[in-house]
Amino acid sequence: MLSTLLQPLAWAYGAGAAARRSTARSWKASVPVICIGNLVAGGAGKTPVVLSLAARLAAHGRSPHILSRGYGGRLAGPIAVEPGRHDAAAVGDEPLLLAERAPCWVARDRVAGAKAAIAAGADLLLLDDGLQNPSLAKTLSLLVIDGSYGFGNGRVLPAGPLREPIAAGLARADVVVQMGADEAGLAPLLAGKAVLRAQLRAVNAASIAGAAVVAFAGIARPAKFFAMLEAAGARLIERRAFPDHHPYDAADLEALRRRRDGVPGARLVTTTKDWVRLAPEWRADVGVLEISVAWEDEAALDRLLDRIGHG
Repeated sequence: MLSTLLQPLAWAYGAGAAARRSTARSWKASVPVICIGNLVAGGAGKTPVVLSLAARLAAHGRSPHILSRGYGGRLAGPIAVEPGRHDAAAVGDEPLLLAERAPCWVARDRVAGAKAAIAAGADLLLLDDGLQNPSLAKTLSLLVIDGSYGFGNGRVLPAGPLREPIAAGLARADVVVQMGADEAGLAPLLAGKAVLRAQLRAVNAASIAGAAVVAFAGIARPAKFFAMLEAAGARLIERRAFPDHHPYDAADLEALRRRRDGVPGARLVTTTKDWVRLAPEWRADVGVLEISVAWEDEAALDRLLDRIGHG
């Protein structure tokens, strides 16, 4: 009922976004631009895909730089992210993770960020979360979709989770990256689209298997994280979900620590994205579920990347 009541606002939101895209002029960079985006407001698996692509491109001899808006950070940029110097309050949590894999720039102005990255030696740009941003022309656009969640109720914000109508987003996507099995009836919607399939895998599952865990996460879909922990063999004694990009304070963490200390041998475990938002003095006390992307057809992905030129 609430979604239906909010539908007029969703129509207005969608119409405004479409108007901005139709009137915007896109700047063409001198190097290829690969956009990795999604249609839902978080939780699709976009960040692990960016990390995976950065590693594969570097292995292919490229020098990719990542462009991020730096959601949640105070710096507008363009600025090169330095994990030892910047924190999540300055640049956001995702850029700190991305900068561990490749040079990463925070820039609210994507064109300014692209120019700074190219001047610093980038021969390819990975545009993180830029599918709805028309300011930078894309060489290739990848749309990441969670196979279990799909497009939710199919409605645009605030009536649903979508940033724009499904048909509009799919029309601008060159390739769909489907994360996990199709449990949301995506097949008819994706007919005729090039689809790469992948899974999120726990890298350190063996170190967590059998452990009693107090799990906490402030991400778009905490339940997905909790399910991955259980699939890795952890025994969850507590599941604490916080708002997306939650800034943890001492009270939050002390409460979690007390719950952990109440069960002998229990551990605190969170996501990599949450871990970088913790105060440095807390990080040694909190474990991380490390994840990576396992591609179903790596050869197809490599062929796609190899077709991208140098400008």
